[in-house]
Amino acid sequence: MKQAELNAVYTSEMTVSEEHLACLVGSGEARVLSTPSLIALMENAAMNCAAPFLDEGETTVGTYIAAEHTSATPAGMRCSAKATLTRQNGRELCFEILAFDEAGEIGRAEHRRFALNAVKFQSKADGKSCK
Repeated sequence: MKQAELNAVYTSEMTVSEEHLACLVGSGEARVLSTPSLIALMENAAMNCAAPFLDEGETTVGTYIAAEHTSATPAGMRCSAKATLTRQNGRELCFEILAFDEAGEIGRAEHRRFALNAVKFQSKADGKSCK
């Protein structure tokens, strides 16, 4: 892993569709953006923010997220998550993430990702299913 550039930023965007709704994800009954879908968007922004600092064959995995989902977003509305790299501790990258829809802020999170060898990680994970 290369030395990361602090304050690097990446924004992920999406339009809320049926597959993202709390009533279909199983996290609630409302027809609004589910918290699991918002967190996935937040992690995607952080993952992409980290990508330029990885060596060939490396990936990052999420290891921690503390998130607030503060406002509902209906189907059809655009939303985004902006990840800012705030700290690097060896192979650990720390992010502050802010999420918005067309009406304003909908959430925020503190998130950590760890850089590792993708093949070794997948092999170790796959080995668990053989036991």
